[in-house]
Amino acid sequence: MSFSDHLRMLAQPVWNAQLTHPFVVALGKGTLPERKFKYYILQDARFLGDLARVFSAGAMRAPDSESALRLTKLAEETIVVERSLHEGYGSRWKMNAKEMSSVPMAPTNYAYTRHMLTVAHTGSAVEITVVALPCAWIYCVVGQHLLKHGPPKKNHPYRDWLMLYASPEFAEVQRWMRKKVDQWAKTAGTEEKKRMEESFVISSRYEWMFWEMAWNEEKWPV
Repeated sequence: MSFSDHLRMLAQPVWNAQLTHPFVVALGKGTLPERKFKYYILQDARFLGDLARVFSAGAMRAPDSESALRLTKLAEETIVVERSLHEGYGSRWKMNAKEMSSVPMAPTNYAYTRHMLTVAHTGSAVEITVVALPCAWIYCVVGQHLLKHGPPKKNHPYRDWLMLYASPEFAEVQRWMRKKVDQWAKTAGTEEKKRMEESFVISSRYEWMFWEMAWNEEKWPV
């Protein structure tokens, strides 16, 4: 079993719960209230800014130039490709990029990004890749699961979102990240592997919590 498959096995119950979360189910069916989807998109836009910083930190610690270039490209794609999706929805809501990025982070979003940024600040290239892996991998799994019976109808309100995350191009991102994790884990020490297991499971839990946050339209209590 590869190390990335081992990580997924550790988090499998959390991953299974993703597919039955009411937000994900309603998103796939197209019955998700637009208010909740708007909340999610605005929070995700804030999330992606920090995710790009995580990839950039990974590039700085990468042990070879090819990996450094790819992680740098992932940082760029995170901003350019996924932000393009967000701004498309933003125009529907008559919001510009500055207005979207000024939305305060919800508690779960703040906690998740601080978790990743902590690893980005203190961890090795493989630890940084691992902490971000659930984000790419789970979205690929969710996207493909929701489109397992074929592409959504033209009038599906969230068609663009579904098509992006179920796309072969997006699947390639998590495949490359897993390949690097499996390669670099071969020379990782016992303590480093333990840290990776913990951060992968925590990131997986935060991915579930992100759906929950959006479903409940979470706000700071005080």
